[in-house]
Amino acid sequence: MKPSLTVESSIWREHASRGPRAVATEVPVAFVYDGGTEAVMLASPVDLEDFALGFSLNDGVIASPDDVTALEIVEVEQGIELRMLLRQRNRDALVTRRRRRAGPVGCGLCGVESIEEALPRLPRIVTSLSLSADEAIAAMRALAPLQALNAETRAVHAAAFYVPGEGIVAVREDIGRHNALDKLAGALVRAGRHAGSGAILMTSRVSVELVQKAAMMGAPILAAVSAPTSLALREAEAANITVVGIVRDDGLEVFTHPERVSMHAR
Repeated sequence: MKPSLTVESSIWREHASRGPRAVATEVPVAFVYDGGTEAVMLASPVDLEDFALGFSLNDGVIASPDDVTALEIVEVEQGIELRMLLRQRNRDALVTRRRRRAGPVGCGLCGVESIEEALPRLPRIVTSLSLSADEAIAAMRALAPLQALNAETRAVHAAAFYVPGEGIVAVREDIGRHNALDKLAGALVRAGRHAGSGAILMTSRVSVELVQKAAMMGAPILAAVSAPTSLALREAEAANITVVGIVRDDGLEVFTHPERVSMHAR
């Protein structure tokens, strides 16, 4: 399945015309563990193996890629199924979690039945990693040319991983910012990299889901082109994550744990 499709559109650019336009493909992607569907996301149909592993890790279904014993990507009539087989201990834990969820009322988040489940206690990040403000700005500037799908469609987000001294080492794109971050998580573990060695870059606002995923990945710095939400900052403060927002060519703002970002050139 291709990540973009070409359609005809009516165009107004100083004069009226018609022409082709690439639009991002959006499909339901189901995470199926041992024959049971755990979640369905609307996503871009690219980097799906990364998506399967990254989502499974960030959602706590598995603790390591080795906990998935088989993975099959299957196109079905309405979308895509990521069919995974788990080790017995992970299978048992998932069954227990599903039983806890059984009930007539939900809070509106996928698979979540209570506020406590929506805001679980996050691991606290401990690292000596730091960046200069200039590094963060230069890293975000370097991300745009690496967003191939967004250059084509102007409709997708990117999540990237920046390592001091190396630059951007991985980029993943998706119509959903949280999906892009899950894909990045999967890409890093498959490459044998730990998120504690660098900073996550996002082309979106910083919502609480991104902070939660960054904490599960072990990332100390989460930087984005837009601003954070209040809940994202509360959770980042507790998890010892540095949130850097509104990273543009003319500057940035550090919202939590500012000791990791030097305001002087390195």
